[in-house]
Amino acid sequence: MSRAFVKELEDEINDLPVRPVSTHPNYVTAEGLAAIERALSRFEAANKAAIAKNDRTAMAATQRELRYWIARRSTAKVVEPTADKSKVQFGATVTVRRDDGRAQTFRIVGEDKAEPARGTVSHISPLARAVLAGIVGETVEVPGGAATITEIK
Repeated sequence: MSRAFVKELEDEINDLPVRPVSTHPNYVTAEGLAAIERALSRFEAANKAAIAKNDRTAMAATQRELRYWIARRSTAKVVEPTADKSKVQFGATVTVRRDDGRAQTFRIVGEDKAEPARGTVSHISPLARAVLAGIVGETVEVPGGAATITEIK
């Protein structure tokens, strides 16, 4: 194998794009912070294994993930749940009735924890921003039309 080819591979490995870190406040629930800690542990173990095998590709990939999760942990702001369920806040589970009659329930969480298919949306999503600080009975404009907040947990 020519040295030029090896050098190209090394450059590719070292030039993994940086995972972008959001510029929005990194609000997390206690569960979200625990998930960040689990991700860090997982990638630290994977990085040690890659070093032991001298697997440069795996080392680059795990180090990239470690940089991302270290940054997310260092900026995490834990938002404690509040007993006040009179208005929509970070961490709340909200049910809305859309103008077409469909009911939708979702929990407002941090960016790294959001999985809309599982009923969690990021606090910076258009849906969450539309309902934050809303109260039961209030109609708000959401993507795709209007929705009325019917329940806050």
